Amino acid sequence: MFDFGIKDAIDIFLVALMLYYVYRLMKESRSLNIFVGIIVFVLVWLFVSQVLEMRLLGSILDKLVSVGVIALIVLFQDEIRKFLYSIGAHQRARNILRIFSSSHNNPRIERESIMPVVMACMNLARNKVGALIVIERSTPLTDIIETGDRIDANVNQRLIENIFFKNSPLHDGAMIISKHRICAAGCILPVSHDVEIPKELGLRHRAAMGISQESDAIAIVVSEETGRISIAEKGTFHLRLSAEELEMFLTKG
Repeated sequence: MFDFGIKDAIDIFLVALMLYYVYRLMKESRSLNIFVGIIVFVLVWLFVSQVLEMRLLGSILDKLVSVGVIALIVLFQDEIRKFLYSIGAHQRARNILRIFSSSHNNPRIERESIMPVVMACMNLARNKVGALIVIERSTPLTDIIETGDRIDANVNQRLIENIFFKNSPLHDGAMIISKHRICAAGCILPVSHDVEIPKELGLRHRAAMGISQESDAIAIVVSEETGRISIAEKGTFHLRLSAEELEMFLTKG
């Protein structure tokens, strides 16, 4: 007799929820066709081994599945990392983590560090000089900082403008601000391949989106083509910001 209880209902719901989130993740990373192919392969494997009970073909598919798991981890390492980060970055998960953490401080950006950044961005935008500034929050950006040139200086408007001056060797990279200091410039950021990013936005915007998807940092972009200021935060763009709006976003950090 078939016995179906509340535990089975919860089990089915959790599997459906997991598949839904995997589907969304694959869709965002343009890997949806691969995901559909994996699902079809798993269904064929189950049908052959469990329903038809074909021993030879079933054993071959079993071997492919065991090897395929490792191949999938290598193939989707970026998506897996993003998925695990989204779980850890969830507000409830962070609240649980604070219980076991000795430090309860939430790093905020002081006004003394905000205003030089705002004024520099406004001047860069006025002169249509491209810039990419990343402000570290609670997620360490040590690996990103290592890709650039160390500076370790106070947050200064003129220094920011000089770094992003068109003839500067550090112009094309990202500046990292950590603990109210300019840590490094010319840094390389992970580039987002999200298909929903508007096509008119360039590589700087994609890099800003990439770091905002992999950390809780704020990424400020000054467009070299339009002179507009944008912010990428938590995988979302805030475009065409005024000085007041930029200051507001940085202050609430």
